[in-house]
Amino acid sequence: MDKIFRVNMTDLTTTVEDVPEAWLGLGGRALTSTIVATEVDPECHPLGQFNKLVFAPGLLSGTAAAQSGRMSCGAKSPLTGGIKESNAGGTTAQQFARMGIKAMIIEGMPKEDKFYSLHITKDGVTIAEESELLGSGNFAVIDAMVEKYDKKIGVMTIGLPGELKMASANISVKDPDGKIRSHGRGGMGAVMGSKKIKFMTVDSEGAGAVPIADPDTFKKAARVFAKAMLDHPVSGEGLPTYGTNILVNILNEAGGLPTKNFRYGQFEPHDKISGETMHDTIVERGGSPKHGCHKGCIIQCSQVYNDKDGNYLTSGFEYETIWGMGANCCVDNLDQIAEADNIMDDIGIDSIEGVVMFGVAMEAGILPFGDGEGILRMLREEIGKGTPLGRILGGGAGCVGRTYGVTRVPVVKNQAIPAYDPRSVKGIGITYATSTMGADHTSGYTIATNILNVGGFVDPLKKDGQVELSRNLQIASAAIDSTGMCIFIAFPALDIPECLPALIDMINARFGCELTGDDVTELGKKVLKLEHQFNLDAGMTNKDDRLPEFFKTDPVPPHNAIWDFSDEEIDEFWNF
Repeated sequence: MDKIFRVNMTDLTTTVEDVPEAWLGLGGRALTSTIVATEVDPECHPLGQFNKLVFAPGLLSGTAAAQSGRMSCGAKSPLTGGIKESNAGGTTAQQFARMGIKAMIIEGMPKEDKFYSLHITKDGVTIAEESELLGSGNFAVIDAMVEKYDKKIGVMTIGLPGELKMASANISVKDPDGKIRSHGRGGMGAVMGSKKIKFMTVDSEGAGAVPIADPDTFKKAARVFAKAMLDHPVSGEGLPTYGTNILVNILNEAGGLPTKNFRYGQFEPHDKISGETMHDTIVERGGSPKHGCHKGCIIQCSQVYNDKDGNYLTSGFEYETIWGMGANCCVDNLDQIAEADNIMDDIGIDSIEGVVMFGVAMEAGILPFGDGEGILRMLREEIGKGTPLGRILGGGAGCVGRTYGVTRVPVVKNQAIPAYDPRSVKGIGITYATSTMGADHTSGYTIATNILNVGGFVDPLKKDGQVELSRNLQIASAAIDSTGMCIFIAFPALDIPECLPALIDMINARFGCELTGDDVTELGKKVLKLEHQFNLDAGMTNKDDRLPEFFKTDPVPPHNAIWDFSDEEIDEFWNF
C-alpha cells in the first residue's frame, strides 16, 4: 500500500502515514495542490514555518508507460505569493512510485541555524545535519552522493541561491546520466532553503515494481499510446530531431519571438541560435541531439551539447532559455547561452526567470543588450556568490524592475513571461494572464493550436476563440500534470484519436478503476478551481489576471499587434 512520508523540520522527526481516502485517486499536481490547499494557510509567509513543500509522483509514474517519469513539487510560491506546482523529469518520480511513496510532505522549520540532508528509502526518511556541502554547486552535490552511494542514487538539491532563499531558486534533480533536471519556476528552491535542507538522496534499493491491476490491458494500451507519440509529426519527428529549440525559427516567422525585452517580434540573427543550428553544432562536436530526461522517454527532445573542444557543456537545452538569453537579450552566441544554461543548472536558478530577468537588467542599464559575457560574469560572480547585487538579480525579473524603476517588466503575478509574445500569439496571453501559477506557457500551451496547427487552428492575431482555447488546454494540462506524464503528450492527444483513450485505459488498468474522458476533464477543472481559490484566499483578485500595461500601449512589429482584451473578456475564463 502507498504511504505518505512526512518530515517535520521543527522537531526533526519523520513519520509514515496511511494515505487519506480523499487522496487515493490523486497524483502529481492534483495531489500536491490538494495537500497545499488543505494544509497550508494561504496567508502564510512562503518562506516561513507554516508553508509546506510537497513532492508527489504522478498516477502513472514508475510504470512502463512512455513519458511517465515526471514528479510534481508544490508549495506556496515566494515568487508569486500564490500556489505553485512545478514538475521535473529525472529519476526521483519513478523511484518514489516504486517505493510506494504517494507523497512526501516537508513542514516546519529548524529552531537552530543549521542545514540538513534527507535520506529517503522505502521504509522512511532519516535526517542528518549537513555542513560539508553548504555553498556547493549542484553538480558537486550529485558527484559527492554518487561517490558515497552509487550511480543509482536519486538526488534533489539546491545551490547557494536556494540556501539564500532567492525567489528564482529552483530544485535540481539528478537525471539518469548524472546531469540535472529542474523543478523550476516559482522559487521552490527557496522554500527548500527555508526548511534548511541542502539536498535529499533517494535510495530505492528493495523497492518492487509498481503494481498493475490489469497487466494485459495495460500493456496493450501502452503500445497504442507509445505508437501515437512516435506517429505524430511534432512528438515523433520535430522534437526528437531539433529539441524544443525548433521553435526559434517558427516563432520568428510568426512574429512572436520576443526580442530586446519584448520590443520586437523578430530577431534578425535568429538562425544563429535556432534548433537547426543547434542540431548541426551538436552533431559536429560529437554530442547527442537526442536524449531523454527520464527512463522511458521516447520523444527524446533533450540533448547533450558539447563545447568547441568536444567537452560536455549542457543538456536539456530548452527553447525558452535559448530564446530568453538569445533574442530577448540580443545575444547571438549559442555557446555563451549554453554556458549560461550550465551555470544556472549548477547554481540552481530557474533558467526562464533568470534569462527574462537579464532582459530587465539590460533595460535598467546594469548590462548593455547583447553582452553575453556580462551575463556569464554576473551568474558566476554575483548570483552564484550571493552578493547584494546578486540577491537582487536572483529575486527575479519583477524584483529587478522594482529595484531599478523599470516599467517594461514582462511578468504576471511577479513571474517572468516566457518565450512567446502575447500580442502576436493571443491565446498564450490568456494563459499567461489567468494561470494560477503566474505567467507559465506549460499551463495551457496554446502555441500548439495558434502556431503549430495541432488540434485545429485558432488565428494567433485575432481574439476569437482564444479564451476557450486557453481554458480547454489549461484544464487538460492540469489533468496531464497529475498523471506524471510529460506535457508533450498533448500533441498526439489533440490529433490522434487513439491517444487519449489509451492514456485513460492505462490509468484504469493501473488502479483497477473505470474512469472516463469526462472524469479526466473534471479532474482538471477541479484542480484549477482549487488552485484559484487558494490564490483568492491568499489575497489575489481578478486584477492579478492581467498582463503588464506596455503590452496594451506598445505595438509589436512586424504585425504591430497589441494586447486588446478587455478585463471582462479575460475574466470570462473562469466561467466553467
